[in-house]
Amino acid sequence: MKGGDPYVRALMRTISASEANTNRPYSVLYGGKHINDLSRHPEVCVTIVNGPNKGNCSTAAGRYQVINTTWKQIASRYHPKPSQFMLWSSYSFEAEYQDVVIYRWLSDSQVWGTDITQLLRQGKLNSVLKLLSPTWTSLGYGIETNSMSRYLPSIYQKMLQDELKATNKVNS
Repeated sequence: MKGGDPYVRALMRTISASEANTNRPYSVLYGGKHINDLSRHPEVCVTIVNGPNKGNCSTAAGRYQVINTTWKQIASRYHPKPSQFMLWSSYSFEAEYQDVVIYRWLSDSQVWGTDITQLLRQGKLNSVLKLLSPTWTSLGYGIETNSMSRYLPSIYQKMLQDELKATNKVNS
């Protein structure tokens, strides 16, 4: 994603590292299979095979592993281009829109009850990860973790340095 706050972009890359660590993150479904059609959220229900939700299913998809009901909710508010059909709206799940919707969502202090960007600028990454862990359980403070969870602070620092360098190049 280009533009926007480098701290939020680094956070988005960190979430992606934990949730969709693959060479094709925008098309990945929960469990690792990929889809080709990103014209809308795929809404594929994949059975959860381990952890506290074993036996349930997950519709998590894309770079940020957003479930279909969350996507409908946040896309209706943050998506730049809804597609209108007769009685319902569909929101493109293409890569650029996944990034824009998540960026705008993370940047909305009313949703989270605090200014995430400000917390990140104050070096309070752990507070941010804890705040977001009910949404993204792999961030280390939720009901489950994954193999990336403990590395997230260092991943974030690396991503932040990359994003700050990119921002400085653009502003030079």
